Amino acid sequence: MPSGEFQRLNVIVIGRVQGVGFRMFVEEQAEQLGLTGWVRNDETDRRRVEVLAEGQRPALEKLLQSLEAGPPGARVEALQTGWEAGQANFADFRVRA
Repeated sequence: MPSGEFQRLNVIVIGRVQGVGFRMFVEEQAEQLGLTGWVRNDETDRRRVEVLAEGQRPALEKLLQSLEAGPPGARVEALQTGWEAGQANFADFRVRA
């Protein structure tokens, strides 16, 4: 896919990612990059956070770099990523309960 194409990125972030402000960190990063979508805790596994973001590929790649680092207090051990064509289903980026 061309680098500027509108795409969707789905990421499962694994590690110490709940209870450390990870969702708010992701929301802030996504908003700064002009992305839409959501972030939520995995209710069945406290070591996972799920992110679904849409936007231009370069901005999504920057978000992915931010997810690898995480906020202070987080410890990211692994990222499971998936890419597909964007669907433009979101008006903004939100934290989901």
